[in-house]
Formats: sequence, structure tokens, C-alpha cells
Amino acid sequence: MRPDLDDWLPDPALRVYHRRESAARPERLWDAARHVRLSETTVLGRLICWRIPGVPLQVTFDELFRDPPFAVLKETDEALVSGLVGRIWTVRRDYPRIATPDEFRAWSQPGTARVLFANWIESAARGRVLLASETRVQALGFQGRVGVAAVRPLISAFHNLVGNEAIEAAVRRAERR
Repeated sequence: MRPDLDDWLPDPALRVYHRRESAARPERLWDAARHVRLSETTVLGRLICWRIPGVPLQVTFDELFRDPPFAVLKETDEALVSGLVGRIWTVRRDYPRIATPDEFRAWSQPGTARVLFANWIESAARGRVLLASETRVQALGFQGRVGVAAVRPLISAFHNLVGNEAIEAAVRRAERR
């Protein structure tokens, strides 16, 4: 079931959404999505490692979204919602550590951003299943808006890799079994 992302970031400055349908059973698709490694993507994994120094290519996307600088905000059997905060436009690892959903909700430091990452499965037409991913970014303060504006071209240029590489790898893995 689709998580209520408006509960976390109702009015994002940026929003990116991707999805793919699959004939696999829901639990198989979700398991496959949880086990895709950054190294299984051609460009996306390397881009993530560049933007978040210290992240190894062998980590799974599930591990990535559970470990700092990310914090798990909500989890169900078919969804994972994670967040991070900080100056996402710098190359430095400038992400203050948050440990709880309440810390994410309360984060309001000007000159930073709150970023929400949600991945889930849901029913689709004709007995198929949908694997979806949505990212939302909220800029905080004037410097936050300037920083998010600076990173917008990077997001625009590369966001399709989420669907074309990561989600597609999960669908292939689920349907191959």
C-alpha cells in the first residue's frame, strides 16, 4: 500500500516518482527490491557513492536507506520510508545524524533540506504488482532554497536512473526466480 508521504513532507520543492509493473508475487518483488545492490546499477550506484562519500558499491539499497545518514521513518511489510537532512548540494558528507522519525519531523535548521525516500509495492491492474519509488525534497530557509536550486539540474539529469536501473533490476530479479 502506498505510504502517506504528505504526512512527512506535504509541500516539497522537488518531487520525483518512478514505478514499474511486474508479474511477480508481491512478496517476491519486495524481496528482490530489498536485495538489489548499488553495484548492480550502471551509473546510479556510482552517483550515490559520489554524493554520499563512504557508501560502498556492494551495499544494497535496503541497507543504504537504513544506515546513517538515513533514518527509517516508517516501515511495513511492503514499504520503507526513510529520510535524511542536511546540505544535500555539497560534496562533503554534510548530513547531520537523525535517529528517529520525530527528529526528522522537527528538523528546521535554515540553510538545509529535508529529504524523504519512499519505496513500496502496491496492487496494479490485471493481477500485477507495482514497485514504486518517490523522493521529496523540502528546502529550509533562503540558503536551503538556493542549495536545492543548485542541485535541481543534477536531479533532473539523473532521476530516471532510479526507474531505469534500480527498479528495473528489482523487477528483473523478481521475475527471474
